[in-house]
Amino acid sequence: ENIVFKSISTNILKMSFILWKNSNLDTQVTNARCNKGYVALRKLSLASSSRKVLAKGTKKLIALDFDGVICDSVNESSMSAFKAACVQWPVLFRSEHAQSSQKHLIDLMRISRPVVETGFENVVLIRCLLEGVPVEKILTNWSTILAEKMVLWNLNRNELIKIFAEVRDDWIQKDLKGWIHANRLYPSPAAVLKKLVSQRLAHSYIVTTKQARYTDLILREMAGIELDPDHIISQTVSGRPKSEVLEELGAKHPETAQQPRSRIFVEDKLSTLEKTEKMTSLKDWELILVDWGYNTDAERKRTVASENRINVIGTTDFEKVLLE
Repeated sequence: ENIVFKSISTNILKMSFILWKNSNLDTQVTNARCNKGYVALRKLSLASSSRKVLAKGTKKLIALDFDGVICDSVNESSMSAFKAACVQWPVLFRSEHAQSSQKHLIDLMRISRPVVETGFENVVLIRCLLEGVPVEKILTNWSTILAEKMVLWNLNRNELIKIFAEVRDDWIQKDLKGWIHANRLYPSPAAVLKKLVSQRLAHSYIVTTKQARYTDLILREMAGIELDPDHIISQTVSGRPKSEVLEELGAKHPETAQQPRSRIFVEDKLSTLEKTEKMTSLKDWELILVDWGYNTDAERKRTVASENRINVIGTTDFEKVLLE
């Protein structure tokens, strides 16, 4: 009888604890929201839920930025910017001062790289740096500086794009190996992309402000990745926002809209993701900010601390989110 009584008492205690725990669940959640770690935990939960198994036969729709996500091109783009600046402003950039400052300017370009959205901006940026515009000012106010300098120096966007492409083409023609190796691939992300493409595991697209032929050349020569031409979408000439491209890709693959978190957009530029997040037509896209590439520590911390739906991930999570 004592044994039966103890067993009943134990079960009653367990049931009481479960009821108490459930009755206090709302209070616990409320308290958790007050903790500094709540937002980070919420984002971690969202990232985990993105790895839910899709319905059999359904592929994810994945849109990847190129520079800063798959490829570190800052050395090549900075060197090409200097060459283009020599064409645009020959007296200024062929001077002894500019020539002797080239290495220092390229070092400053790497620090300033997070502000650049489209390649031609590198040409304007390197002149700003030559003329002594502080890096700190560039990092916090580039859009205004760019607009002012385009007017002050009487620059044309399409003309700068043309010059920037011509110096790259000239470099490629004269020294393909040198141009290729001025770029480098991020090993793990490039390996993930290669697996996605070679095994056709997803609808994989590169959405980039780099000209498509340069993207294709780097992928083929450095990683052996062969993407169909219509899977490398460049906005260099059109200047279209990436949000428009995502809308078109969603319309092209409507079946992905029926599955949870089956549309993924990966960027290294926070401002692009923030613009995308505001669009209700893209609310079913999971937005990923990588913790490598051309963003700053302050931007990553701000994203983690915010209430937005942008998740910051490293290379390990990158592989899990895209391949699982």
